[in-house]
Amino acid sequence: MDKHIGLFGGTFNPPHIGHLIIAQEALKQLNLDEVWWMPASQPPHKKKVEDVLDEHRIEMVKNTIGNNNQFSLSLLEFERSGPSYTIDTIRLLKQRYPGTNFTFIMGGDMVHSLSSWHEIDQLNKLVQFAGVGREGFPVDHHWERYKVKHVEVPYIAISSTFIRSRYEAGENIRYFVADDVWKYIEEHQLYGKKRSS
Repeated sequence: MDKHIGLFGGTFNPPHIGHLIIAQEALKQLNLDEVWWMPASQPPHKKKVEDVLDEHRIEMVKNTIGNNNQFSLSLLEFERSGPSYTIDTIRLLKQRYPGTNFTFIMGGDMVHSLSSWHEIDQLNKLVQFAGVGREGFPVDHHWERYKVKHVEVPYIAISSTFIRSRYEAGENIRYFVADDVWKYIEEHQLYGKKRSS
C-alpha cells in the first residue's frame, strides 16, 4: 500500500504551537501516514532572518516534533544551494520515494501566491496541495484553480515574526512555542538577551 506523506515547509524561525496544530490537523483530516517537516534553506518567497543559524532552526524543529512519532524532520532542502524551489524538492522526492503520494501543506496566504510559483503548472501535476485558511485569505478561486484541499484549523494569531518581536521586547513567549523550544531559545539567546520566565 502506498504511503501518503504530508510535506510541511517553512523557515520555522522559530517553530510555534500554530505550526504544531496545523501539522496535526492536516495529518488527521487528510488521513496522512506522516508529516515531514522541511525547514527551508533559502526560501524564494521570504527574506531570511540572518541572525539565526540554520542549525538552530533545525534543532528547534527537532525539539518541537520529538513527542509525535508521525512527525519527522527532512533536511532535503539543505542538500542544494540557491533558492529552494518546491518543484525541485518534489521531483527529488518522487525519485527517492517512488509510489509515495505527497501533499504539500501551506497557509492560505501561500495559496493566493501559487500562480507566481516556479513551474506551478507542472508542480500542480506532481503534488496535491492542502491549504489552511488564514484571516484575509478566504477559500476562493485560487483554491479551485489548483484543486487545493482545505484543512480546517481554528484561527490562531501567532507567527514566528510575532514571537521574535515579543522576545526582543522582553515579553513572554512561553507556551507560544513548545517548552523545549522556549528553553533552547533562552539557552542560546537566539532573539535577544535571555529573559526570565
